Amino acid sequence: MTPDEGVQLAELFRLLGEPNRLRLVAACLEGPRSVGELTEEVGVSQSLVSQHLRLLRAGRLLKQTRAGRNMFYELPDCHVRTMLTNMIEHVLEPEDHAHDDHGHEDRN
Repeated sequence: MTPDEGVQLAELFRLLGEPNRLRLVAACLEGPRSVGELTEEVGVSQSLVSQHLRLLRAGRLLKQTRAGRNMFYELPDCHVRTMLTNMIEHVLEPEDHAHDDHGHEDRN
């Protein structure tokens, strides 16, 4: 990884390091979501959701699509979906359920 790539990757993790932004991205795992749906799900003001969505779009962690007068947000590609799904599974996994580097249970 080059130094510039390291900076770009660190910026993505910084964006996801804010709990409300992380929850917004996770809410889009199920498919496109409107601003109203995201506001309700995350439980913060619509103006704050809009600010977070702007940052997440700039970081290419979400993309915006229009359907009539409504704006919808969704994951831009399988990379973000896979990374987030794997991290959620990691957090939900019992602490005593260790795996080696290849996803196999560590029997030591």
